[in-house]
Amino acid sequence: MAYAGRVTTPEAEQGGGGAGEERVTPEGDAARPEARLERAVRAAEQALIEYEIAVETFRVEIENFSRLHEQKLGPLYARLEELDARILEARAARSGDAEDRRRAEEARARLAPIPGVEELLHGWMDDSGLFPEAVAMLTDQAVRPPQRVRPSEEARKLYRELARKAHPDLAQEEKERERREEFITRVNAAYARGDAAELRELAEEWAKGPELKRGPSRAEELYARLEWLAQRKELLALLAKELEESAIGHMLQLAPDDPDGLLDEIGQQLLTQVTERERELAALLAEG
Repeated sequence: MAYAGRVTTPEAEQGGGGAGEERVTPEGDAARPEARLERAVRAAEQALIEYEIAVETFRVEIENFSRLHEQKLGPLYARLEELDARILEARAARSGDAEDRRRAEEARARLAPIPGVEELLHGWMDDSGLFPEAVAMLTDQAVRPPQRVRPSEEARKLYRELARKAHPDLAQEEKERERREEFITRVNAAYARGDAAELRELAEEWAKGPELKRGPSRAEELYARLEWLAQRKELLALLAKELEESAIGHMLQLAPDDPDGLLDEIGQQLLTQVTERERELAALLAEG
């Protein structure tokens, strides 16, 4: 499945797609001074929701790819670090130089077990070292495939529909906003797990739930609403930029259509480095 690779800001800016356009409206609607403001607010709300959906989808893709990256390549990185430490230790043993010993000690200290490392490395390692699955990967033996959590097209469609319908920004009363926030939290959790069945159940639940009608807003309330929407969009733009500029975000943008292929390519490069380090270590030990 292709990754989005980049989050694109919607064209509709604050007041965009409505505030700047002249439209033919019924005489009664045109007589209301806040009519154009209301159209601008609706356009800005929809643009913000679409942008939030894009950012959240990209965040989930990065999270999933990061998990796969650690599960597939984590053991290779760990092996390289171990070999580098042993090479430095072998050099220090041969030279007896104080600086060589310091470097070797620092490298070994970086490999010292830390509490909770099993959770951090998603089950590849604990305080005792690599798990059998990791060792099997390094020795080209059969290994269980890493768990994949990628939302299906159905899950993506359901998520987009629910986000548009139940988004908290569409609420005009605090009680309704709280109800929507609690519901959207459950929607986001189901989407992150790729659970289409749960998303279908949530869609049915929302369809049966209360839907408050939006009453007319005063002009000053509409201006305040547009200002809040603009601020919210700026925060989302910063989040999107952070995601895109992260290490995993950069990797996804390098191969948006074949992220697994990119992982395989990096894995082959790491295996080559492992082989080179093992030869270097063997040569140092033989000379010693």
